[in-house]
Amino acid sequence: MAWPKAALVGVTGVSPSVIEGLERAGAVERLEIPAPPIVLPPDPDGAVATLSDDQQQALAEITALDPHQFGVALLDGVTGGGKTEVFFEAVADTLRARRQALILLPEIALTNTFISRFTKRFGTRPAEWHSDMTPLQRARVWRGVLDGTVRAVVGARSALFLPFRELGMLVLDEEHDGAYKQSDGVNYHARDMAVVRAHLANARVILSSATPSVETRNNANVGRYAHVLLTSRYAEAAMPNITAIDMRVDGPEKGQWIAPQLAREVFAALDRGEQALLFLNRRGYAPLTLCRSCGHQYQCPDCSAWMVEHRFRGVLMCHHCGHEIRTPKVCGACGEVDALIAVGPGIERVAEEAAARFPDARRVILSSDMGSNAQLRERFSEIERGEFDLIIGTQLVSKGHHFEKLSVVGVL
Repeated sequence: MAWPKAALVGVTGVSPSVIEGLERAGAVERLEIPAPPIVLPPDPDGAVATLSDDQQQALAEITALDPHQFGVALLDGVTGGGKTEVFFEAVADTLRARRQALILLPEIALTNTFISRFTKRFGTRPAEWHSDMTPLQRARVWRGVLDGTVRAVVGARSALFLPFRELGMLVLDEEHDGAYKQSDGVNYHARDMAVVRAHLANARVILSSATPSVETRNNANVGRYAHVLLTSRYAEAAMPNITAIDMRVDGPEKGQWIAPQLAREVFAALDRGEQALLFLNRRGYAPLTLCRSCGHQYQCPDCSAWMVEHRFRGVLMCHHCGHEIRTPKVCGACGEVDALIAVGPGIERVAEEAAARFPDARRVILSSDMGSNAQLRERFSEIERGEFDLIIGTQLVSKGHHFEKLSVVGVL
């Protein structure tokens, strides 16, 4: 029977030196047992998805690229067209060719939902690589990638620099997303680096997006990349009805931001037991704070950008350099008391209005500066379970999620 040394010490009550003495005397033997793998190899022939004709055609165009040669494909498909299922099957094709696969996501908060889909398809979780991991977890993944026991990785942009020995495919989901740009320390764009990395490894690249970046679309147009199209939604699902509201004609009252027509649609969705989303890509309460007495505007002393009010935290913050101060009670220019006013909306201000308009709705506010990544993932799981009726958020809520009960989206 094999016992860990620490367990023997705990059970017998002796010191570690006694165990070491027994080992020298030959009474016990030291055994080196390898640690279990951090993840099991994914099964490329696991729960194979049933693809539509359009998806089958798209997959055929991607797999036509030689799995042992460099090639890039733009997977350009409408939202809900089933792009994820297509590149999962392309990953399976790579695994069958005995090569490793790397899938990059723009937001770490998306990881849980994506990994659940990966696990359902391949029968096991992929290795993960992102900033929430402990140093020990990172070390184990790094070694597994290097020795080839880790066959598939899902991670943030820094996963590009893992020491893959047999890299055969890189997938960038939402390739247009600005989160792939690294601006701290070494500047690089993960999309461009992925193409270079694949070229060095003779691997294939899939750039997946419903709204491709200008650079990627141009490369597809001139023939550098294969242009793979998905023009219809999976299972013939209908495209959403989109209505533009002229705020000059049907706008809200002064100081409010939710148009009456949008409010009626939200009320109707809530009455049907469905979910509604209010989207505003602006963190904080208001983008500008000024004095109504002297007109002084609060600007960052380091980069001159406007200071954004975060009322929940009681601070004014620069979103460019991170400088912040406590929200003042007195104007810093003229000394007037209680003269500072918020100009324009952020999601905190929209949430304040939503609380007044829809007091009975279960509301949740989501942005990248509200809670840890683990807390954000838990909020998304709660939304998927239907525990919230009204979702208010920034671009974080618009990427890669599948909320079955969501029927109304208002873009403010």
